[in-house]
Amino acid sequence: MSRLRILILGSAAGGGLPQWNCGCRNCSKARAGEIPTRTQSSIAVSADGISWAVINASPDIREQINRTPALHPCGLRNSPITSVLVTNGDIDHIAGLLTLRESQCFTLFSTGEIAELLHRNRIFDALNRDQVARRPVLLKQAFELVPNLVAELYPVPGKVPLFMEEGELETDLQGEQTVGVRLSSGDAVAHYIPGCAALTDELRGHLDGAGMVLFDGTVWQNNEMQAQGVGEKTGERMGHMAISGQEGTIAAFGGIDIERKVFVHMNNTNPVLDPSTEERRIAEAAGWTISEDGMELTL
Repeated sequence: MSRLRILILGSAAGGGLPQWNCGCRNCSKARAGEIPTRTQSSIAVSADGISWAVINASPDIREQINRTPALHPCGLRNSPITSVLVTNGDIDHIAGLLTLRESQCFTLFSTGEIAELLHRNRIFDALNRDQVARRPVLLKQAFELVPNLVAELYPVPGKVPLFMEEGELETDLQGEQTVGVRLSSGDAVAHYIPGCAALTDELRGHLDGAGMVLFDGTVWQNNEMQAQGVGEKTGERMGHMAISGQEGTIAAFGGIDIERKVFVHMNNTNPVLDPSTEERRIAEAAGWTISEDGMELTL
């Protein structure tokens, strides 16, 4: 029996695929059924297949739970989801918490900074504190996420959530606002990093030797939204590395000892979402798996 199970609940970036107001090539092909549709970024993890943690509560979480039998209620009001962890305060990672307000007990983990963000926004008081225990955790401090599965949060370069942007924006902040997650059960180790602006030497060392890394695959090239005429922001401006290029993710991961590398959190404009593209072939030839909703990964 595997010691670490990871279910890809949502493989797309904010907006999903197709995005509601977008007619780009990928969105049009997804609506036509020519490529798979995708919901917004989230995974579920377990060490025993009984108790599960959801990492990042996307706006699509209701749909994601309904199509994932392992997460279905096992009684009248007895969900196997015993904890939720959020890696930042982005809307596509916290809005789903409001769907989980239905008088269900679970533990909500986050950094102290994100816990304060949720505390200040009273809409999240819909999560009854008598039933949902909020547990701020320190960076680089191991804690039990679900039985027999240990998590550790660590800073990765990123930025504040879109709705908190003001003044001069820093996209490579390192602190409690954007974190990666180290997941371990026995000697099985995986990392989940759905948002990352740069691969630092410290982060490279942290990932070296991992059995699996699920990493930010938001854009293929830095200016792809501009090139496709659907937006002005670059990947860098949004706090994400590009996959391609001399300083892109594929190149940056060269020389790191990782058994399996998986792209998650892919924007609707990213050509790797289409299995027929040259970009998809290049990514897979470089040893990367393009995640899909419903995919199960085990260690």
